Amino acid sequence: MLNQPPAFIDSVWRTYDRHRMQRRILLLALTFGIAAGTLIFTGCATTEARISQHPEIYHRLSSRDQSLVSQGQIRLGMITDAVWLAWGTPDQKIPANVGDSHDETWVYLRYETPPSYGGPYYYGPFDSSYIPPKFVYPSRGVTFSNGRVVFYRYLPSPPPL
Repeated sequence: MLNQPPAFIDSVWRTYDRHRMQRRILLLALTFGIAAGTLIFTGCATTEARISQHPEIYHRLSSRDQSLVSQGQIRLGMITDAVWLAWGTPDQKIPANVGDSHDETWVYLRYETPPSYGGPYYYGPFDSSYIPPKFVYPSRGVTFSNGRVVFYRYLPSPPPL
């Protein structure tokens, strides 16, 4: 009889630990699902959608910058938030700390399908595919120094194959 209370308490603790673990796993899965959904839906958003989702950022901008952002354009001296509103989330961020300044370059990529010339895509004797390949090209880039645009460039499309 003396051994029964500790065994009962032990089984209660095991049940409690199991429920805590299940709750942690559920919370982690829910957090991951919300984060993934946010990335998917905001990564493809338009300029107008970003502005409507973050009006506080848009209203902090000067009227000149508001006009440019609404057209999806940027300028030298623009802050990072304004560039994000205009162009969206970059595909790559390349940091560079030089001296006291904090520099960062954002790269935006473009995905293009080459022409098929009327038939299926063919890569060799054992590979014929009706799913066209996608080639990745940088389309534009912007460099910031201390949170302001110091250089930006639109890159031309590559020549056709």
